[in-house]
Amino acid sequence: AMLDPDSGLSLTIARIVQRLKGSSLHSQLERQARVSLHKPEIKLDSLKEDIRDFLKTSGWEKKLQNAVYSELNVFPSPCHPAAPPEHMKEPLAYMRKAQGSWEKRILKSLNSMCTELGIPLAQKRPVNEQKELLNKWNEMGTDEPDLSLFRPVYAPKDFLEVLMNLRNPNYENGEQPSFRNHLGLIQVPLKVKDIPELKEDFSELGLNIGQLGIDDSAQVPPEFFEAEHVRVGQKVLAEEDSAAAQQYVRQGCPTALRADLWALILNISNQPEDVLYYEQLKSNVIQHDLLVDSLIYKDVKLTASNDDYYFVFEDYLYQVLLCFSRDTSVLEHFSYSSATPPKSYIRGKLGMEEYAVFYPPNGVIPFHGFSMYVAPLCFLYHEPSKLYQIFREMYVRFFFRLHSISSHPSGIVSLCLLFETLLQTHLPQLFYHLREIGAQPLRISFKWMVRAFSGYLATDQLLLLWDRILGYNSLEILAVLAAAVFAFRAVNLMEVTSLAAAEAVLADLSTLKVMPLLQIFLFATIT
Repeated sequence: AMLDPDSGLSLTIARIVQRLKGSSLHSQLERQARVSLHKPEIKLDSLKEDIRDFLKTSGWEKKLQNAVYSELNVFPSPCHPAAPPEHMKEPLAYMRKAQGSWEKRILKSLNSMCTELGIPLAQKRPVNEQKELLNKWNEMGTDEPDLSLFRPVYAPKDFLEVLMNLRNPNYENGEQPSFRNHLGLIQVPLKVKDIPELKEDFSELGLNIGQLGIDDSAQVPPEFFEAEHVRVGQKVLAEEDSAAAQQYVRQGCPTALRADLWALILNISNQPEDVLYYEQLKSNVIQHDLLVDSLIYKDVKLTASNDDYYFVFEDYLYQVLLCFSRDTSVLEHFSYSSATPPKSYIRGKLGMEEYAVFYPPNGVIPFHGFSMYVAPLCFLYHEPSKLYQIFREMYVRFFFRLHSISSHPSGIVSLCLLFETLLQTHLPQLFYHLREIGAQPLRISFKWMVRAFSGYLATDQLLLLWDRILGYNSLEILAVLAAAVFAFRAVNLMEVTSLAAAEAVLADLSTLKVMPLLQIFLFATIT
């Protein structure tokens, strides 16, 4: 049920006011307003206007604007007041159901690992272990515990199997009218964009617009564009305006400005209270030992530690991910995620709701490759609490969508469908060839998209890609890039005769240049 724009707007305003009331920004603004009362330029007869002017000139109005903009970016527009609350999580009942049964499987896998290994989900660390962990907090990577019995709760390919079996129960045996000719692995009828719509959405990536990440644009000599772009970027930072920063990064971030621009878009300022919060999470890690700690540890060892770019950040990854698992503020994102945080019961109290706790405390069970969401951010942020906040915000805005089942345009199901539709429409011969030899393209590209290409592209290229995720507040570009990679390697792929051979052609993406690939695919493909 669509709302008329006015009531939609007033609902949105009410929600934002409600959410900002509890924030530290609200108490800071109140404090500032009180302080301003003692200033000579504030007159009693024009009190409201004077305080408003003071907040404007002192920069507090900007901070409030950015906070509002941030809320608008993260939360979906409100549903009709009569719509049940689960509609905000996911409007399609069959998607909610599929996500629910997938969660049961994950939890079962986790619980059976507990039982097999005889390890509780959570326990207090003995004091001597606490001391030891505190002492080696900055070099946890030197530890070599035996983790051979721990296995990832699931890997992307297990998740792909689940998505391949999704069906809309309203359509018996594939009777979806317009959908009957979709020959990919994803068999649910969601609306995805075609190239003309994508061109319009991503118009700033057009061939005649300056881009960072394109070395030889015919229109603009790159060094001229770059110098000018840096100048504008510095101005955007000086203005401290999140919306302007978001628009700016659509053309890419200069390396020297990227960390600050991303922080501005995500509205992360690393205040003293944020640093304190991070320290509290850290002390929680030191005091309690969770089963997920071993899963995190093993994941870092299996992925980032073996990566030429990221192995140096191993210790940062443990710190961020262990703190993340304890962070109950992450639970807020479940109000607009199709997922529901798993519950565990205090020993001997199974099924008694008053003894239920969320497990892990942040509600997110890491899977194989999860640490790769953090790794690229370590290039930009070297201060642990700031790195932590940036990651947490990236997760609750974007990454959670890559491992939950939903109909959202940035959700993994839509991305898979968009990828398959783009290939089937624009490279039909390649698509049919790969399908015939049992090398369905999605079997190869799925892991790239689930990880937002982290660990597959060279880091400078990955950061240019993530610039655009932030700039467009959307993950759709992941599907477009995946299709563009297939287009780029099409000649070689036409010659392969097996899935293994197709995988070999696409095994190494580290030499690819993201922006030219996206541009050619979107703006030079004949549609």
